[in-house]
This record gives sequence, structure tokens and C-alpha cells, in this order.
Amino acid sequence: MPEIIWLVIGAVVGIALGFVVTRFLANTSTKRAAQEAESLVSDAKRQAETLRREAVIEAKDEALRLKQEAQAENKERLREVRAAESRLSQREELLDRRVESLDAREHQMSSQQGQLDRRERDLDAAEQEVGRRLERVAGMTPDEAKAELLDTLKDEVAHESAAIIRDAEARAKAEADKKARSILSLAIQRVAADHSAETTVSAIHIPSDDLKGRIIGREGRNIRSFEQLTGTNLIIDDTPECVTISCFDPVRREIGRVTMENLVADGRIHPARIEEMFAKAEAFVNQRVQEAGEQAAFDTGIHDLHPELVRTLGRLRYRTSYGQNVLNHSLEVAYLTGVMASELGLDPVPAKRAGLLHDLGKAVDHEVEGSHAVIGADLARRFGERQEIVHAIEAHHNDVEPSSVLAVLVQAADAVSAARPGARKETLDAYVKRLEKLEEIASSYKGVERTYAIQAGREVRVMVEPETVDEAATTVLAHDIAQRIENEMQYPGQVKVVVIRESRAIGIAK
Repeated sequence: MPEIIWLVIGAVVGIALGFVVTRFLANTSTKRAAQEAESLVSDAKRQAETLRREAVIEAKDEALRLKQEAQAENKERLREVRAAESRLSQREELLDRRVESLDAREHQMSSQQGQLDRRERDLDAAEQEVGRRLERVAGMTPDEAKAELLDTLKDEVAHESAAIIRDAEARAKAEADKKARSILSLAIQRVAADHSAETTVSAIHIPSDDLKGRIIGREGRNIRSFEQLTGTNLIIDDTPECVTISCFDPVRREIGRVTMENLVADGRIHPARIEEMFAKAEAFVNQRVQEAGEQAAFDTGIHDLHPELVRTLGRLRYRTSYGQNVLNHSLEVAYLTGVMASELGLDPVPAKRAGLLHDLGKAVDHEVEGSHAVIGADLARRFGERQEIVHAIEAHHNDVEPSSVLAVLVQAADAVSAARPGARKETLDAYVKRLEKLEEIASSYKGVERTYAIQAGREVRVMVEPETVDEAATTVLAHDIAQRIENEMQYPGQVKVVVIRESRAIGIAK
């Protein structure tokens, strides 16, 4: 028991001591925490005071800034208001001056209107007086005088309008002629064509006259076979070392020429050999025809021609007109037409096309009846050419009246190409005689005062006496001269007859 009691007492004492120690430690910690809390509170108070002071300062600065901005804005608005007031006052002054000026003008106009009214009354009175005097002098009523005056004015106006129209027409014609000369000269300068004529040779040289007998053959069988195959006439005469091939078809004549040259070079001449050489020559010439047509189309930049038109165009290589190669002539016309169309602002492609195909009918004009222009137009129409191209071909020699600019351009280019010096064969003597004959025929008619053959003989201008030949007779005279020229002369192309009757009225002022 005593041990238990001491244990209990010890436990109680230990508990008491633990409690005392614990309270002591707790009091010590509490004091230290209180001190730290006081320190933190004092620091927080100081920081809060600092922040409060900074916020007050910033608020004062912002208020000062806003006050300054408001004062500046007020000053700007005040300045604008004063400027607007100044402008308004100036406008008011200006309006006042204008009102004063208008009042003065109105007063002046009223004064002038009064003067005009008085003058008008005076003029009316004077007019009435003049009318009464005119009636007494002329013995006419006012309506009759007015009608006569209107008739006089109508005549004067008609005369003046006719004079103005004549002047305008003369100026327009002069300007058009000037522009046309400019375009033609530019086209001629830009197209430098070679005018050396390439003629189809029909005379064939043979090594010796002994060969003529072999060409004729036994009982003429070789020459008969040659003529039947080639469709040409073989002329063998006394001309030394030469035989001549004659045919109206230039392609057949060329085939015959090539055939004969090959036979002469080979030396073996008999019907079978002639037939063999003819087949080779025909293939060779047809190939050259095709190549010539394709080259012409390539040179002018036309790549969609019908194959039959290309072949027909190539046949013009062996066709000549007054010594001028027709294919070269067609190429030159195509270039000229294209240049002139470009100068006028038109599309040069259809112009070149029409110029290239304009003489297409000359390739077959010996096979078909009609003029080569109509034949060429029918060919072009048959193989799908456009109507404007067909019309230009058909109208280039006035077989039909030209109704488009393209047709007129083809006419002009054809005339330029054919009329160039050296383009066609004609001696100077024959040329001069032809012009003299033209003037002689035109001068032989009664009433003709002067005649001039111009445009290289393509036009004849006939001046007649107005007292002898009236207006109606000029048309008959032009027809008669053209008919006589057509019957009595030979000439390339066509001749235009222009009869000019000039009436002159002369007045003398004294």
C-alpha cells in the first residue's frame, strides 16, 4: 500500500510539475506572439498610410490633368466658335453688298426697260410708216410683200447652202485624196516586190537537127503519140536546133516541155518511152504546182485554205498576164492589201486572203466560160470561202459593183501591182502609141475641148464645151467613147472614161 501511495503521490506531483512547466512555456510563447503581432500590425499601419498617401497624390495628379485637358478643350471650342462667328459676319456683309448690288441692277434694268419700251413704240410707229410708204410705192399689201420677201430669202439661203455644200465636198474630197495617196505610197514603199517576169518557155533546144526526125518518128507516130498524151501542139520547122510546144493551157504546156526535155536528154524516143516520160513529167509538174500553192499560202500566213484552192493557186505559177507572173502578182496584191487594211485600222488577215485569191479564176479561165473574176468567185464560193472574200474576188474588175471596203482595197492593190513600171511587158513605143490613140479617139467627137490619158492609160478624162454638150449628152458621150475604145483597141485591164462638163457663171461688180 505505501508503495502504491507513493506512486500516486509521485504521479500527482509529476502532473502538477508538468502543468506548471507547461503554463510557464505557454505564457512565454504568448508574450512572444503578442510582440510579433504588435510588430506586424504597426508595419501594416505604416504601409497602409503610405499607400493612402500615394493614392491621394495620384488622385490629385489625375484631377489636375483632367482639369488641364478640359481647359484646353474649352479654349479650342471657344476659338472655333469665334472663327465661325467671324465667318458668319463676313457672309452677312457679303450678302448685304450683293443685295445692294442687285437692287442697283434692278433699278438700272427698270430704267433700261423703260427706254426699250419707248424705243420699241418708236420702232413700231416707224415700221408702220415704212409699211404704208412701201405699200404706196410698190402697190402691194403687207401679205404680198411678206411672201415676196420670203421667196427672196429662200433663194438666197438655197444659194448659200449650195455654196457651203460644194466647199465641204471639195474639202472632204481633197482630204480623202490626200489620205488615200498617203496609204498607197506607204503600202508601195513597204512592199518591195521583184518584177522580173518568169515566162513559161515553149521553145526547146535540141542538140542537133538530126534529132527532129526521131522526134517525128516513122510515119509521124512519135509526134502523134506526144501530142495525144500531152494535149499540146508540137511545131517542128526550119528553126535550127529548136522545136516549139504550143498550148493555151500553161500547165499542159509545162508538162509537154518537161516531157520533151527528158526525151531529148534520154535519146530514146518511141511511143512507150514517150508515155513513160509523160507520166513522170506529169507527176513532177503536179508536185511543183502543189508546192507553189502551199508556199504562197505560207508566205501570206494563210493556213486554212481548201486543198483544191491551194492546188488551183499553184497553177498560177505557169500563168502569165502581159508577161507578169500571175502567182507573183497575187502575192504582191495580198501584201499591198494587208498593208492598206492595217493603215485603215482593219483586220489584215482577210485582206491578204482576198488579195491572194483575187486572180484564182485565171488558172481555169481557158476551161470555163466567163471572166476570170466571176470564175474565181465561183471557185471560192464552192470551196467554202466567206461571202466578203467571194465578193472582193468578183468585184476586183467591176464585174459587180463593189460594196465593201475590202473589195475596194483589192481593186486598188491590183491596179498598183499591175501598173508599176516593169511589172508588165510593154515597149515604150507601144505604150506611147496606145495613149495617143486613146486621146485621138476621145478628141474625134464633136464638142470635145481637151482630152487627157492618165493613170498609165487606164483612164481618159474628156473636157467638153458646156455650150455644145449638155448634161444629158455627157453620159451618151462617155458610153460612145468607151464603146469605140473597146472595139478599136487592145489594152490590159480596163479603161475608165470620165466626161467633165464645167459651167461657169461670171458676174461683174461696178
